[in-house]
Order: sequence, then C-alpha cells, then structure tokens
Amino acid sequence: MKKISALILALALALTCVSFASAETGSVYYLNFKPEQAQQWEELAAQYTKETGVPVTVVTAASGTYEQTLQSEIVKEDAPTLFQVNGPKGLATWKEYCADLSATKLYENVKSDDFVLKQGEEVVGIAYVIETYGIIYNKDLMAKYIALENAKIKDVAEINTFDTFKAVVEDMQARKDELGIVGAFTSAGMDSSSDWRFKTHLANMPIYYEYKADGIGDTAAIKGTYLDNYKMIWDLYINNATCAPSLIGAKTGSDALADFVLGEAVFYQNGTWAYGDCINEGMTDEQLGMLPIFIGVEGEENQGLCTGSENYWCVNKNASEEDKAATIAFLEWCITSDTGRDAIANKMGFLTPFKSFDDGYVANNALIAAADEYIAGGKTSVSWNFPTMPSETWKNGVGVALLNYAQGTGNWDAVVTAFVDGWAAEAAAAK
Repeated sequence: MKKISALILALALALTCVSFASAETGSVYYLNFKPEQAQQWEELAAQYTKETGVPVTVVTAASGTYEQTLQSEIVKEDAPTLFQVNGPKGLATWKEYCADLSATKLYENVKSDDFVLKQGEEVVGIAYVIETYGIIYNKDLMAKYIALENAKIKDVAEINTFDTFKAVVEDMQARKDELGIVGAFTSAGMDSSSDWRFKTHLANMPIYYEYKADGIGDTAAIKGTYLDNYKMIWDLYINNATCAPSLIGAKTGSDALADFVLGEAVFYQNGTWAYGDCINEGMTDEQLGMLPIFIGVEGEENQGLCTGSENYWCVNKNASEEDKAATIAFLEWCITSDTGRDAIANKMGFLTPFKSFDDGYVANNALIAAADEYIAGGKTSVSWNFPTMPSETWKNGVGVALLNYAQGTGNWDAVVTAFVDGWAAEAAAAK
C-alpha cells in the first residue's frame, strides 16, 4: 500500500509539474486599441490567467496614439503578441508581423471572409467587432423639442435629409433656453481623444459618396467631389454647439461625453462603442437614439448609419512559437467560452462577426438596435471607407486644417488642400 501511495503521489506531482509547465510555456501581450474597453479587457485577461495559469498582459494605447505606440512596442524584446490593424492600409504597414490564422478555430468561427484580411491564401487579420456610428441623440430632449410650439418637426422620423436636420439643429440652438440645454451639439473636441470623430469618421462621408459615384473602392487620388458637403455638416456642428468654435482646440472627448450625458446637448457624433460610457454615466436605453449623418447629397433620404469594422486582430508571427500558441488559445477562449462571450457581448457591448456568439450572446446595446431599425426599414448602410485613407499623416493634416478653420486661423481652402493634395502626396509616398 505504501508503494502504491508513493506511486500515486509521484504521479500527482508529475502531473502538477506538467500542468504548470504547459501553463508557463507561453504568455500573451495584447496591445489594445480601444480605451473605452480597457477595463473589461484587463478583467477578462485576469480571469483567463486565473483559469489557465497563462499570463495575459493588456496594455491600452491612449486614444489617437495606437500606431505610434505599436511602432515603439513591436521592436522590443517583449513585443505585443496580439495587436490590431485597421484594414488593408494598416495591413500594408504591418504585414511582415502578421501570422497566418487560417488553421485556427478563430477563423473557423468567422461568418464570412468579408470580415478577414488575407495575403494570398493566408488569413492574417480577423475582425472582432462590427460597429456603427452616426449622430447619437437624447430622446428625452428630442421629445421636449418636438413638444415646443412651432417645432420644425412633429416626429424624429421626419429627419431624413440635411436640410431638415439643419432646420431642427438651428431651431434648437435658438431655443436652447426653452430646452434647458447649452447647445444642440456637444463640443467638437479636437485633441487626440476626440479629433478622430471628424478627421476620420466624418471625413468618411464625402469619401463614401465619391467612391459610390465613381464606382470604386479605393483611390490614389481623391477628387474631393463632396467637400462642400463636408463643410456644410462641419459648419453645422461647430456653430450650434455647447462652446464657441474658437474653443474646440481645448476640448476633449471627455468634455463631449459630459455635454451629452448631463443633458447639456442633444446631439453627439459617435458610435455603438460609446453605449457603455453613456449607460455608466446614468443614461438609459430609452434615452438613446441614433441618426444618420446627412450631408446634403441627392438620395440621402435612403441612407442609413455608418457600419463596418477597422478592428482586425493580428498575431505577431515574430513571437515565440509558445507565445503564438498561447495567444491563439486566448483568442479562441474569448470567442467560445461563456466567460469570454459574456464579456465581449454584454460588458463590452460588441456585435461580433463570429458564429459562436449567435447562441445567446448578442450585445444588448440600444445603439446597435437603432442601426438594426434602419436596416429593417430598407435604408442603405454607409460603408466604412476610411480604412482606405492613405495614412495617419493625412488624417492629422485634415484635422489641423479643420481646427484652424473653426478657430478662424485658417480658411476652408486649406481643408481642401489637406484633403486632396495631402491624399495624393501620402499615396505616392506609400508606393
């Protein structure tokens, strides 16, 4: 009996050693793109480590600094094993670091190749969230406005063109005291935590309509056909906001969120990813709606919200084999385990392209529901074309020109130059 007990004890110790060895053979370092979900990713990583013993580190780049952070981190000895690219343009920059994911359960669970990036037959990027943006609005304040005498609309459904929207916005601004607001729009902050909403997401609108008119999906020479329309919507934002146009350079994304959740503004350009922030600050599903971004283009009454993805997971192929295997295992756990799916769908509020989420893990997100209503109503979603923007340098040039124009230190011609000439220069430089 003593020999058997000793043998059992030795076997148990051996199995323990094997368990610890396998847990310690690899680790994960995720360079996260999304500051708004940083806490949830850190909590999910800690839970995975608790369950498996595999160390998972999550580092979140500050808003608007992801590319710079990745550039500095990827060359370190302990480089990220998991990072993201924003689409074909981002892949062109980082393709030498992207491992093939075609033989993984991660790829097996993707609903369509529309949600992957390929190099030849290799799957080198997989989208992990499908997102929608537009003009989020406070339903309570909208109802309060509609109830005013001589309001420009009787129902929010009447807002389906730029002209109608402009009339409503300007009337709200003129009657802000009656509504108890500071401005129709939140402040258009132009620091790095907020300027991407305008130099990237808003700039998508004239690009979308130009691509649609020309029947293309990319270009090395944008013409700027709809830049007058871009100016119209930008003017509407900055001239009917909670602060003067001259002050937006000092405003941040947090300022804009505060304007909205405190009921000081009716409209807030942002996307489904902002849902958690709004709820955490005390708003309810019943208060949140979302309108398309109308810019005065013919046929826009049939336009829906802007839907797509610029968030593609990539595994660093230069990481050790153990770290690559650990990283892929972590991702597969994230999209198949109850813990992972609950965190991604319910805590992060993500709508994903994975089949594994269809069984009871659809995000409860009022802004996603708004997007679904437009699709159900036969509206055409606006595609995300901003991943074809030639570079971060181009975006920054447009952002500076927009700010100078708003502050009165520059003119609109400088925006056009940054948009058109800047695009051609950056596209040429990338060849």
